[in-house]
Amino acid sequence: MKLKNKLKLSFCIMIIVPMILFVIAAFIIIKWQAYNYKQAYNIDTNVGLETFYSNGNAISEITSGIYQSMIEQAETNPESFSDESALRELSSELKTKLSDLVVRWNGVLLYNSTSFSNDELENLIPECSEVTYGSICDTGYYQSEYGCIVKTLGFCDEEGNVYNVSIVTSISQVVPQIRNSLTLMVLAIAIVLIITAALLIFWIYKSIVRPINKLKLATNNIKDGNFDFKMPKTGNDEIGQLCKDFEEMRLILKENTEAKLKSDIEEKDLIRNISHDLKTPLTAIKGYVEGLQDGIADTPEKQEKYIRTIANKVNDMDRLIDELSIYSRLDTNRVPYTFVKISAGDYFNDCVEEISVELDASQIELDYKSHLDKTVYVCVDPEQLKRVVNNIISNSEKYMVEGRQGKIGIDIYDEGEYVHVQFSDNGKGIASKDLERIFERFYRTDDSRNSKQGGSGIGLAIVKKIVEDHRGMIWADSVEGQGTTMHLKLPKYKKNELACQGCN
Repeated sequence: MKLKNKLKLSFCIMIIVPMILFVIAAFIIIKWQAYNYKQAYNIDTNVGLETFYSNGNAISEITSGIYQSMIEQAETNPESFSDESALRELSSELKTKLSDLVVRWNGVLLYNSTSFSNDELENLIPECSEVTYGSICDTGYYQSEYGCIVKTLGFCDEEGNVYNVSIVTSISQVVPQIRNSLTLMVLAIAIVLIITAALLIFWIYKSIVRPINKLKLATNNIKDGNFDFKMPKTGNDEIGQLCKDFEEMRLILKENTEAKLKSDIEEKDLIRNISHDLKTPLTAIKGYVEGLQDGIADTPEKQEKYIRTIANKVNDMDRLIDELSIYSRLDTNRVPYTFVKISAGDYFNDCVEEISVELDASQIELDYKSHLDKTVYVCVDPEQLKRVVNNIISNSEKYMVEGRQGKIGIDIYDEGEYVHVQFSDNGKGIASKDLERIFERFYRTDDSRNSKQGGSGIGLAIVKKIVEDHRGMIWADSVEGQGTTMHLKLPKYKKNELACQGCN
């Protein structure tokens, strides 16, 4: 649920749920109070809600049974209301209902169990004088100014004597029940509000505060450089989406941090390797220079040999520095490619001609076979692709086996949408554990820095980067001790498709 919907729902819950719970609580309280009221005053009829909002109804119900008996007695034996003993008995019964009896006979006060004076009774109880034998004047109940509920019967006997019999009940009798009910109502409102607030607070804490606390903990972990944790699953609301985004950010930061650590390690290895690779030719150059200065090379032949060796070492250093410069620019995408459409067969024919001269000087046999025709074109940067070919051939030449006739084969095939170039050699080969990592930057398969192969470990990394920038593929097959085959695939040029930027 979205956060805004949760807030809307919370607002509705704050209004509707307390109202529903209060109505239920009020119904239970009224029923319970009505039951207690009925039991306290021995009321036989049902007592409902009107008992508590209408004082007259409540007090009238208290003496309704006795009042009905008085009506029946007035109809059958009206003379009994002049018997003092009978009146005392009736008054005693009314006292159990917290009521009093007042009887007038022909306008004269015959019996009074109240605390009111005669004058007060004149105002409290109006007299019913216009009655006939066999008829009854029932005034019902009415509320007087003295805080009482009064019910009066007017009737006469056979001799024409007029009776006015009244039941007087104080209104204060129902006040304790009303006060108790109001107290319970207030208590019910407080409980309902507390329960509703507690449920809402728990819900909000669970859906909002708890995820925020988890986010806070996660930010503290990231601040301390700890990325090895996982954000717990949350809902689909805005905060839940924020947690998911935070988890994605954590993974990216973790990857970047690990990549940076790896890069730092590789750079340290590079500095160490380059320092070694530069120090080795520098040491040799220094030695040969000292030999020339000290006159050790005392013949023209020795001097020429020393100078040629110095030149070779300088070339090695220059090549190493050039590799570092090229890789740095490739790694930061600062090498400007110039793509052109060229014939794949003609291009590799030219490359092989240049390579064959160097391989002849190194006494390495070259076997070149092209299975392409001139209609096969590729979109490449000739200079950078030549660097790929030279690095692959140089790598093969570097790892030839001493005492074995070196052989390098180059085969080119037309394979559908690609031009497939294979570079094979009969060198040392690559161990299976190293084969998948040979294109990693700064990775070297030889552990000893004293081996004659040397190298910075970035030659094949340069190759891979250039090939990928050409939207091509490169991989290697090798058998340790027998040789290695490099596979290079370049996409063909398509007339109706822009194969590479700047290639028409």
